[in-house]
Order: sequence, then structure tokens, then C-alpha cells
Amino acid sequence: MKKIYLDYAATTPVDPEVLEAMKPYFSQKFGNASSLHEWGREASKALEDSREKIAELIKVEPGEICFTSGGTESNNIAIKGVAFANKEKGKHIITSSIEHHAVLNVCKWLESQGFEVTYLPVDKDGLVDPTDLEKAIRDDTILVSIMHANNEIGTIQDLRELSRITHEKGVYFHTDAVQSFGKIPINLEFVDLMSVSGHKIYGPKGAGFLYVREGVKITPLFHGGGHERGLRSSTENIPGIVGLAKAAEISFEKMEEESKREEKLRDELIKKVLEIPDSWLNGHAEKRLPNNANFGFDFIEGEALVMLLDEKGVAASTGSACSSHELKPSHVLTAVGLPPEKAHGSLRITIGRHTKQEDIEYTERAIKESVENLRKLS
Repeated sequence: MKKIYLDYAATTPVDPEVLEAMKPYFSQKFGNASSLHEWGREASKALEDSREKIAELIKVEPGEICFTSGGTESNNIAIKGVAFANKEKGKHIITSSIEHHAVLNVCKWLESQGFEVTYLPVDKDGLVDPTDLEKAIRDDTILVSIMHANNEIGTIQDLRELSRITHEKGVYFHTDAVQSFGKIPINLEFVDLMSVSGHKIYGPKGAGFLYVREGVKITPLFHGGGHERGLRSSTENIPGIVGLAKAAEISFEKMEEESKREEKLRDELIKKVLEIPDSWLNGHAEKRLPNNANFGFDFIEGEALVMLLDEKGVAASTGSACSSHELKPSHVLTAVGLPPEKAHGSLRITIGRHTKQEDIEYTERAIKESVENLRKLS
């Protein structure tokens, strides 16, 4: 039986070049970057070289890169850190209704701590209206956090316009770029904070970074030895950081060519799958990640479809892997206007570097067969 992985939005395999770059730092160059001896200096050099590499890729200063354990921690540091550091100015935060739970649950927790959060609506394609954002900003607003691209439906926000509006109002702007980083260009002109995770770009799990523009007032969540310029105390994960930097470098080198290739495969898949009666595409038809296709089907359960595809050797999902065990419908799909019964019939396919033409052709047939079989049963 063929085995085809089409859940690259959940995680990616570590690139062989990334693994090779990491290997020496597990056993040979194992020093603590804070130590003064040769082993420590060796680790410290790897740490700073990685910081400089990432800073150069996104055209910021090395000191503006804070290494973390991934997207969730980066989001927590950004949102809680800004909230607590700026609470004297105000306690109002703005986000969107389709954010990842790593943002939404942080905001919900902050509400329990006396902060007020405005959750902006989105249109049927998942886009935030810049006018809604402008109207929502108040004198006591201290932070706007809106993701660059949605992890479920792939819709890409107008990051420059949203951050420009926020910047002109004198408010910090944070974006969760976990899904978009390394896949599409990111305009950071008016962005103050950006979260990135390594395992979405063929790097290791447990490694990520937070871009923090110089001058942003932020309170650290961890207190210890003062690592990462005092923003994130903890002995640095040197193998993970080296792998993250290498993965970022490779992703940027391949970005233009790979995004075009994936987009072509994605569009073919969308065309074929939408031949199925009572099916539709979730998310924006054009403003979407090059590797993302999210479908809806009447008269079936998405979970049942995922399991049937798994039996045929195709790995897909219904939405975010972080909430795949929840039985309630996707908050993203209900936010774009789908009733619960339609939201339950979703399927997310995300393409990656190792996806081939024949994989797409096999998957098209597998989806059609599976949908037909499930509808017969129902």
C-alpha cells in the first residue's frame, strides 16, 4: 500500500542537511553556551552564528531574535510579555476570531487577569477587514495580534496593511507566522513581534524564535540566568537552534521555486476534488498558502474521512493537529460562517517538499472513493 504524507501543516520531517548540521552539537560540541571554556565558546559561537543567519534572512538585527521552544512559547512571551509590561498604559488587546489556540487561549487567560480582548470577525474567506481593526483600536489598546496565514484554511492576511494601521495608532503589532514563515515573503516593516516554529519548515521540534523589534517593552515570563538577553532564561538548545537556522536558510533558498511547485499541485488537487458533488473549498481561493487545500463535504464526518484515507495510506487532517482530539467543530470554520454540521465535514490537505505528482493523483482518487463510500453508509 502506498503511504503518502499530506499533513505538512501539522509538522514536517527534518531535512537531511538540517540533521547533519545538528549532529555535532549532541555529542562532540556539547558545551553550555554560557561556559567560558573552549566547549562553551564553541556552543556560544554556534548560537550567535544561528542568530545572525536568521536575522540576515528576515533583514533585522541579530539582537532582535529571541530563541524559544517553538510557536506556542513565542506567542505566550509576545502577548503576555507585552500585556504585563504595558498594563499601565492600558489593558485592551485585539486579535482575530480565527487565531491558533496558542493565541486564543493566551488571550482568554489574560481576560481572567483583568485584561479586555476584542476578537475581530472575519469574512467568509477568513480575511480580517482592516476597517474593523481601525475602529477597534482604542486609547487603552496596547497590542494587536493577528496571524499572517491561517493554519486550517490557509488564508493569508494583508499583514502590511493591518500592521500599518496598528503602527500609526502607536500600538504594538504581533503576528503568528508559524505557517507562513519559509513559504511566502513576510513584510515586517510595521511588525513589532513575530512568532516562528522550526518543525513547520523541516527543522526540529522544540525549537523556534520570537522576533522582537528593538525598543518593544516586554516583560519576560521566565526568570533565571538571564539567557537570551534576559527575555527567555534557560540553557539554550544549541542542536535545535542550529537546526532551526539551517532549516530557515534552506527554506528561503527554495521558497520561490518550491511555492510555485506546490501551488501547481494544490490547484490540480482543488480542481479534481471539487468535481465531487456537494463539496466546496474553505478559505480564500487565491490569497492562500501555496500548500494548503481545505475542503468541505456535505453528508459526511471529516474524522471518518480522515480515518478512511489513513486506511488507504494517505495522511491528512480535519484541521489543527493541536486540537484534533476535540469533538466540537473548528472555531475557524464556524468563524467564516459555516454551521456546525458543515464544519464537521472538513478535510485539510497540506502539501510539502516530498509531495509528487503521482501522490496527488492517488489522493484525488482516494478522496473521491472515500467520500462516495461514506455517503453510501450515511
